[in-house]
Amino acid sequence: MAGHRAAGAGGGGVAGADRLGDAQAAGQDMTLGLYLVRRLAASFALIGSVFFGMLLLFEIVEMVRRFGGGSTSMSEIVWLSLLRVPATFYQILPLLTILSSMAMTLGLARSSELVVIRSAGRSAMRMLREPFLATILFGAVLVALLNPLVAGASRAYQQRLQAMHSPDQQAQISLEGSALWLRQGDALGQTVIRAQSVDPDGLGFGDVSFQLFERDTGLPLQRIEARSARLEPGRWLLTDAKIWDLAADNPERDARSLISLDVPSDLTGERIRESFNRAGTLSVWDLPDFIRALDRAGLSSRPHRAQFQAELALPLLMAAMLMVGAVLCFKHTRAGGVGTRVLLTVLAGFALFFLRNFAQVLGENGQIPLSLAVWTPPIASMLLALGVLLHLEDG
Repeated sequence: MAGHRAAGAGGGGVAGADRLGDAQAAGQDMTLGLYLVRRLAASFALIGSVFFGMLLLFEIVEMVRRFGGGSTSMSEIVWLSLLRVPATFYQILPLLTILSSMAMTLGLARSSELVVIRSAGRSAMRMLREPFLATILFGAVLVALLNPLVAGASRAYQQRLQAMHSPDQQAQISLEGSALWLRQGDALGQTVIRAQSVDPDGLGFGDVSFQLFERDTGLPLQRIEARSARLEPGRWLLTDAKIWDLAADNPERDARSLISLDVPSDLTGERIRESFNRAGTLSVWDLPDFIRALDRAGLSSRPHRAQFQAELALPLLMAAMLMVGAVLCFKHTRAGGVGTRVLLTVLAGFALFFLRNFAQVLGENGQIPLSLAVWTPPIASMLLALGVLLHLEDG
């Protein structure tokens, strides 16, 4: 009995030691993973700050070239530049990720930390596990929080720029429910237009209402209801129209009905389609409702669908860029060829970034399915990096 108890105690001690060893190994893995995540975050912060400063400087120079010497103050130019830069910075996030991954891996190799980690039995895939998951999480946070800020800054930039170019002739197009709303302006006042339906070409409108407001006081001056309206160069051609003069004593008594009516306009079909194609001015939270409104209005929503799926795929694309940037720089710096590996990494990043944008354009134009256009580049990039990594690990 005593022997059995001793054996049982010995077996329990071995099992406890094994559990303790597993816990220590897990703790070491977590410590190493957090260390690599911190190194990656530091590299991203440094590279992101440099690129943001460069973009801001270039944008200020461009704004000074466009508006310098006029009535625009320097503070206004800097403000416009600050509103413009976030959109460009947001677009190059995948490139910043691959550069940050390359900088982290080269830093570990230069300090021989990479050799120590590999000699401790950590494979390259285990090393990249925590940075990979952290990059996906960071990308999701950027899409959820930074994307609305970028969209708001883009809207403010476009509105401010439009007001500077033509303060008396502003146009605004929006969708609400199943109706299309437009606004056009001239020296007399602002006209708000509401249409229940839109033709596929974006120039014909059904069940249209025109409301003219006085510019200074904002009081309604005239109302026009028409069965249909057609946008032609310089005018609206209304059919079966009825006009109310809201400044009259009895607008209904003095109302006039006309078979056709011309209303001056500075809107064009190109401007309307351009307004709908400015997908970057909508945040990822507003895109689903706007897509449904476009579908109800009979307008094409493919650019906005492509942007929505691209935003959802951004965390995966950043994670793929992380793997591409790391696997190409895993060799020690004493092995030579650092400049070649850096050049290959940069070229690979730009190539993948270009292919992703090219595929998205094909998807927006209907050449290939949207899901294939948006999700194939990040998945293919990840599989390519994984194949190179397995080749380097196992030969």
